[in-house]
Amino acid sequence: MKIRLDRTLCDGFGICARHAPGYFSLDDWGYATLVGNGDVPQEDRAAVTRALLDCPVHAIIEMCVPASDVTAAGG
Repeated sequence: MKIRLDRTLCDGFGICARHAPGYFSLDDWGYATLVGNGDVPQEDRAAVTRALLDCPVHAIIEMCVPASDVTAAGG
């Protein structure tokens, strides 16, 4: 799973940082920032997916991974 955060959509609810603090932090004004490069290992997918689904402004986007990348990664 790979995610992206559209900071232009973020309204600073902070739900993402509560669900997946290892992937989202809040800046001084309460807006989310993505921690890391957006790659989410299998063991963290549930928390990140919950953050994605609960974001009221849909600022978290799951990126499509090309089938060749999935095959090469053994998935």
